[in-house]
Amino acid sequence: MVALARPGDDVDAMLLATDPGAVLLDLDLDAGGLEFIERVMSVRPIPIIVCGDAAERPEVALAAGAVDVAGALDAPAATPEYAAALIRHLQVASRVRVISHPRARLRRPAPGGNDNRRPHQVVVIGASTGGPPALAQVLGDLPRAFEASIVVVQHMADGFVEGLARWLDESCRLSVVVAVDGERLRPGVVHVAPAGRNLTVVPGARVSLTEPTSVQFNVPAVDVAFTSVASSIGASAVGVLLTGMGRDGAVGLRTLRSAGALTIGQDEESSVVWGMPAAAQELDAVDLELPLNQIGAAIVQGVRRRRLGSAAGR
Repeated sequence: MVALARPGDDVDAMLLATDPGAVLLDLDLDAGGLEFIERVMSVRPIPIIVCGDAAERPEVALAAGAVDVAGALDAPAATPEYAAALIRHLQVASRVRVISHPRARLRRPAPGGNDNRRPHQVVVIGASTGGPPALAQVLGDLPRAFEASIVVVQHMADGFVEGLARWLDESCRLSVVVAVDGERLRPGVVHVAPAGRNLTVVPGARVSLTEPTSVQFNVPAVDVAFTSVASSIGASAVGVLLTGMGRDGAVGLRTLRSAGALTIGQDEESSVVWGMPAAAQELDAVDLELPLNQIGAAIVQGVRRRRLGSAAGR
């Protein structure tokens, strides 16, 4: 049986009624395609092949749970050869045994609950000179069951961020990955901003990677990430500014504090260079000034208090 669904159709009902062996998705990921993949793979896992608009960012679709990508290189679109290529992809995918995708399970609403009523909690951390070992200590002090998503912006040259992410992944109990444009932040996962682009967090707790301005000195910019989290997450966020030279992050941390987020700055004694945290102190942007070995515990406590406060307010 073959069924066709268009945006606006009750796709969930159609999937239940037809029980397909595989699904072919041609829907821009930002226009609902990514949410569709995540929803299907969390509640009714079916092999999904993405094509057309959905295939423009294959790494995002595959990370969300899609099993295959039918790209433009298979054959020119709207030709018999392309149709035959799609059929081959569907035939292969229909034999793939799929399970509820780990990333989707993390966001699956609890029975009887409404996941949309619970604000997404994000910890955003900025660092520069002396940052890698400081990050290793802070992240290493966080528990495996940590429920908030974590964004890290470390000033670093091209070619080194991937190594930093691997090293941090081996140094702490949490999973550490390099952030991908369009992906949704995952609870308990550390998303490290890639080199050469700014990272922002947009509504829906999704990552957006953008080109820096021509006059931007620090790339990626801590201020850009902090300000975006203040706008999209607000009081459910925790902002942390670690050791570093210069002033990047100070204005963004003040914006986070004005939005109701908890803000933490590393103290002078434990900093390799007390430039960025000092600039934040000058702007009255810091709620807690702490030595490095106390910041992890303060993050855990701050996330817990915001989660409990959110639950009490519902």
